Amino acid sequence: MTVHIQEGLFDLYTIAQKLKKLHNSGASVTFEGYVRDFDLEQDKLDVLELEHYPGMTEKALLDIELLASQRWNLDDVYIVHRYGKLKVGEPIVGIIVFSKHRKEAFQACHFIIDFLKTDAPFWKKEITNQKSYWVEAKKLDDEEKKKWNLIL
Repeated sequence: MTVHIQEGLFDLYTIAQKLKKLHNSGASVTFEGYVRDFDLEQDKLDVLELEHYPGMTEKALLDIELLASQRWNLDDVYIVHRYGKLKVGEPIVGIIVFSKHRKEAFQACHFIIDFLKTDAPFWKKEITNQKSYWVEAKKLDDEEKKKWNLIL
């Protein structure tokens, strides 16, 4: 189980190929999230700036990995999350889940991203051509996380 918090770009495909050589898994699921220019009525997003508190962030991501590993039989989990100033279209988060069976890999990956959206201590600031502002938590993200209590 591995987490990386970094400023620089990452190549999730290359990471997945390297990790695959270490496992005799039947399935792997990857998720890569990107900075998008949406939810803005008039402004165009120039930069998404992410801040985090080193130490606390890694612990939170490891806790999420642990929760997933306790619910599903996983061979490995890899999470990478960026911070700093990111441009539209750049990757912001990557997840790779290895397991013996596809259902566990899909469910665990979905679970991990839902919990990252609500429990990972990152603070996001959207910087547009008009203004900058901190992004507030979204009700939809909380609702998605709550569904896991009903499923499991």
